[in-house]
Amino acid sequence: MNHFIVTGAAGFIGSHLCQKLLSAGNTVFGIDNFCDFYDPEIKRGNIEEASQAVTGEGSFHLYEGDIRDKKFLEKTAKDINIITGNIENVVLIHLAAMAGVRPSLLNPELYQEVNVGGTLNILEICRKFKISRLVFASSSSVYGENTSVPFSEKTPTDRPISVYAATKKAGEAMCHAYSHLYNIKTVCLRFFTAYGPRQRPDLAIHKFAKLITEGKSVPVFGDGSTSRDYTYIDDITDGVVKAAVLTGSDDFEEKFDIFNLGESQTVKLIDLVKLIEKELEKEALIEWLPLQPGDVPVTFADISHSREILGYNPTTKIEHGVREFVKWFKR
Repeated sequence: MNHFIVTGAAGFIGSHLCQKLLSAGNTVFGIDNFCDFYDPEIKRGNIEEASQAVTGEGSFHLYEGDIRDKKFLEKTAKDINIITGNIENVVLIHLAAMAGVRPSLLNPELYQEVNVGGTLNILEICRKFKISRLVFASSSSVYGENTSVPFSEKTPTDRPISVYAATKKAGEAMCHAYSHLYNIKTVCLRFFTAYGPRQRPDLAIHKFAKLITEGKSVPVFGDGSTSRDYTYIDDITDGVVKAAVLTGSDDFEEKFDIFNLGESQTVKLIDLVKLIEKELEKEALIEWLPLQPGDVPVTFADISHSREILGYNPTTKIEHGVREFVKWFKR
């Protein structure tokens, strides 16, 4: 049995990850502040469903609080230390963040406070309590307007074009510094457009499905040719678990590495709308709008490094993934 701390545990990715870890007999300590970025009751439903996956000698412990609150984090860490007997052996998976490119332009201070300041607090907890295994959730947004596709982890990421991307790049840089200074084995994961059941209501597939169902217009920014590397939630969580395992491996001599987690295939926005139309058996009313500031034309993951080192092997094609999402959406 292993022990994991998961920040952002009640979110879309966090709840699926907790469920996967618990179903394997692990003990999970979930942290979430249930903020109102979207309906907190949705998150409570997420974590309630995930917590039911406890098996074997595993258990689930939920701590409600904010990663910006240092006293809360220290109190939580002390409690986890008592329960586990040795918090140094726990893997900390840091998913908690303010997400989204466009919202980050409206409230940059909040994104800095949570994604940069909050991440610094998490790193300080690792330092103070000698937690030596960390997985940090970054984003494909850090690649900005790079035209060299697919994006490799070696691609320069020093020119982000949104506040959100800049905060994620800052998080990666701080993780590297703490890994170097305090011997924390750290993996940064660049997620490429995760989707699937429990997806946040503000994200494209969920938002489009709701609008089409209600007979409302679907906003399409640009000419519909922008492309994304949509990655199904099961493939994302599989990659996260493999990254967590790597941090405990004697073969991980570098102590710090970055991996893309994508499906390594791109789908145009207009083709995505057509897929959702097909599964809902209803035509979309499209509202054509200009491109938005901060949006990138394409995301496309080179996953050769993830395949080689993590054994990451995504298997869910977009047609199947959208079908599974729509089944959940209809329920």
